[in-house]
Amino acid sequence: MDRLRISGGARLEGSIRISGAKNAALPAMAAALLTARDVELGNLPMVRDIDTFRRLLSGLGADVAVGGDHTARISASAIASCEAPYDVVKTMRASVLVLGPLLARMGEARVSLPGGCAIGARPIDLHIKGLRQMGAEVHTEHGYVEARAARLEGAEIVFDRITVTGTANLMMAAVLASGRTTLRNAASEPEVRDLADLLNRMGARIHGAGGSTIVVDGVDELGGGAHTIMPDRIETGTFLVAAAITGGRLELTHTDPSLLASPIEKLRQAGVRIESGRDRVTACGAAAPAAVDIETHEYPGFATDMQAQFMALATQAQGTSVITENIFENRFMHASELVRMGADIKVDGSRAIVKGPVRLGGANVLASDLRASASLVLAGLVAEGETVIDRVYHLDRGYERIEEKLGGVGASIERLT
Repeated sequence: MDRLRISGGARLEGSIRISGAKNAALPAMAAALLTARDVELGNLPMVRDIDTFRRLLSGLGADVAVGGDHTARISASAIASCEAPYDVVKTMRASVLVLGPLLARMGEARVSLPGGCAIGARPIDLHIKGLRQMGAEVHTEHGYVEARAARLEGAEIVFDRITVTGTANLMMAAVLASGRTTLRNAASEPEVRDLADLLNRMGARIHGAGGSTIVVDGVDELGGGAHTIMPDRIETGTFLVAAAITGGRLELTHTDPSLLASPIEKLRQAGVRIESGRDRVTACGAAAPAAVDIETHEYPGFATDMQAQFMALATQAQGTSVITENIFENRFMHASELVRMGADIKVDGSRAIVKGPVRLGGANVLASDLRASASLVLAGLVAEGETVIDRVYHLDRGYERIEEKLGGVGASIERLT
C-alpha cells in the first residue's frame, strides 16, 4: 500500500497545470451508455476513479480505450450486461451513475448500492424516487437496486434536497424518455452543466442545466459526440491553498477561476493575493494569513470538497476560524489527524473551531477520505520534520500525480511503495 513522505518547510513557487475534473468525467463516461455510437472525451484526469469506472463500463460490455494523452473513446454499441456488481461499485459511489443510462436505453438495470468515502450518509433514495415517477418499477434486494421500464416517461420531479449525482442520473435517464421531464431543486454545480453540454452534443434536448430547474425533452435515440472535460475546480482550490499555507506563489493553468468564486473570496479575506485570468489563476501567500470563517453550501456556495483544505490553512492563520459543515455529517475525520500534528481544533457537532497559528510537527497520519488526504498533504508542507501519510489510495482517487505536481514547484515529497 502506497504512502507519501513529506519534509515540510519549503516555499512553493512555480506553475502547475490543472487536470480535468474527476466529478465531471465520471458522469460523462456513464453517458456513453446512452448511445450505440462512439463518445470521445478529452482532458480526462488519470486518477484511480477513472480506471475504476473504465472497468465498470468494460464489464457491461463497452469498449473503453483510454489514451496516454488524457483521452478516451467509449463504444457501447453492444451492452452485454445490465448489472454493475458490488466488487466494482463498493469502491466508488459514482458507479450509481450507470443506473439511469442503463434503464433508459436497455429497459433494465441492476446496480449494487454504492460505496466510496466514509464522509457520511449519501443515500440514493432520490434517484429511486425520481425513476419511479418516470414509470420505472424499482426495488432493492440483497444490496442491489433493480429497475425495469419498457420506456421511461417524462415527469415533473421535485428533489426533496439538492443532489448532484441524483440530478445527473435523472437527467441522463430523461434524455431517452417519452415526453418532457422537469427537474426542480436540481443541483447547479458546473459538473452538471458540463454533462448537459455533452448530452446536447449527442442530440439530447436539455435546457436550464446550471440552474435550479432543468427541462429535458426526450428523444428516440442519441448519436455520438466529442467533449472536453472541464477543469477540476477542487484541484485548483487545493493548490491555491498550497500557495497560501506555504507563503509561496503558484500559477495554475488550464483552469477556470470563475468556478471558485467563494473559495477565492475567502483566500482574499485571509490576505492571499489572487490574480485571475480566463484560464489561469495566481496565488501569492501572505506572511501571516488571517483567520476566516467558512460555511459549506451547495454551489455556488463554499464547496464541501474544499473544507478540509481550509482547515489545514486555518492552523496557520492568525486568530480563530470557525468552520461549519452543512453537507455531510462525518466530514471532520481529518481533524483528529491534524491534532496529532499539533493543531488546536475542537469539533462541536457540525462546527470545528480552529485556533492558530500553531507549529505543526511531522507525524505518521492516516487518510480517511479523498479531501482529508489533501488536508494532510497541505499540513505536511508546513510541518517541521517528516510527515508520512498512509492510505493515499484515497488521494489517488481524485488527484492526478499530486506528488509530481507539488515536487515540481519545490515541495519535498515522495511516494513510498
